[in-house]
Amino acid sequence: MTLDVPPTLAVDPLLDDPKTRIIVCCGAGGVGKTTTAAALGLRAAERGRKVVVLTIDPARRLAQSMGIDSLDNTPRRVKEIEGDGELHAMMLDMKRTFDEIVEAHADAERARAILENPFYQSLSAGFAGTQEYMAMEKLGQLRARDEWDLIVVDTPPSRSALDFLDAPSRLGSFLDGKFIRVLMAPAKVGGRAGMKFLNVGMSMMTGTLGKLLGGPFLKDVQTFVAAMDTMFGGFRTRADATYRLLQAPGTAFLVVAAPERDALREAAYFVERLAADRMPLAGLVLNRVHGSGAARLSAERALAAAEALGAPDGPDPAGPAGPVENHETGGIVDQEGGKEEVRTPPEPHDSPETPATELTAGLLRLHAERMRLLSREQRTRDRFTALHPEVAVAEVAALPGDVHDLAGLRDIGHRLATGGRPAEAE
Repeated sequence: MTLDVPPTLAVDPLLDDPKTRIIVCCGAGGVGKTTTAAALGLRAAERGRKVVVLTIDPARRLAQSMGIDSLDNTPRRVKEIEGDGELHAMMLDMKRTFDEIVEAHADAERARAILENPFYQSLSAGFAGTQEYMAMEKLGQLRARDEWDLIVVDTPPSRSALDFLDAPSRLGSFLDGKFIRVLMAPAKVGGRAGMKFLNVGMSMMTGTLGKLLGGPFLKDVQTFVAAMDTMFGGFRTRADATYRLLQAPGTAFLVVAAPERDALREAAYFVERLAADRMPLAGLVLNRVHGSGAARLSAERALAAAEALGAPDGPDPAGPAGPVENHETGGIVDQEGGKEEVRTPPEPHDSPETPATELTAGLLRLHAERMRLLSREQRTRDRFTALHPEVAVAEVAALPGDVHDLAGLRDIGHRLATGGRPAEAE
């Protein structure tokens, strides 16, 4: 027994609305966010909009699906788009994005000092939260250019979907934190007073940190902080501005999940977080939903039928009740009635019933497994719907293979907009 059917997510009205300027696809890793983002971008472009898809997926499947040799930090136009719109795609290069921020907000000499600093190079290449923060930075840059009607964002494949919202504040807190402020203090005091403060007030601290972190590393950090002094406030300001942009009416969040317990638990948690942060949620995209054309045949009835087909029909002809035969090279020796003669063995032939019966029983067992899977997925969806009956849902059926071209993305977009039906079904 299932709960009430949740409202259906109206995908095409969302894509067609000129007020929709940003769509953020978010969710746990491995649920199809990249494919969903690409399919939505393609469908919006072929319905007349000028779209850019920003992906942060290291698997680089998006470029392959769109027929582009490679994606980088610059939007690339996708060819062979049907209709009057345009589709551009790009992949976030977090280090290059960080470098662009430095180059844009520092003079040439200071920018060079920052870019060549070893601590900066480590920070920009792999500091915790840098990728998510730079995704926000790039989104803000794209929106500020006002070159596209619609920006579709494929959020980072983080351990938790919440990292995308939390990382900017974490990195901002680090840059505004006590450790950074202490390291900045000598430069802010300046002159003899600054040197005296450095020599007296910080000698013990820097000595201890030097032992813990290593003297060269600490010096790199201090040099980095001194060079970045005028830029720290800008990081926080831009992060706050992009955060407000995500709360604006022109933004729509789509939570992407699979009909599995862990994925939908993460989706439910994220739906609640979006509501708490006043982020506009458009709905849930449920990927890889299984179905069956013979759903009226239950798993129990299918197994019962398979067991009935698998029962023996009579005594084993090779058993004790069967005739006694002596096998020789010339044929079968007939010993009935005291006669001894050679009979030619009958021509071997396949029974048409036994293989067909075994095949039918096997298919029935496979159908029973599929029905159990469908039942498990339905219970999982019902639990999510019970928690969030207001969330609109669009389902996409599980496909037999990976999506690797525009035709596949086009089919996914069609299924999203039509409740899961493939294009050829219409």
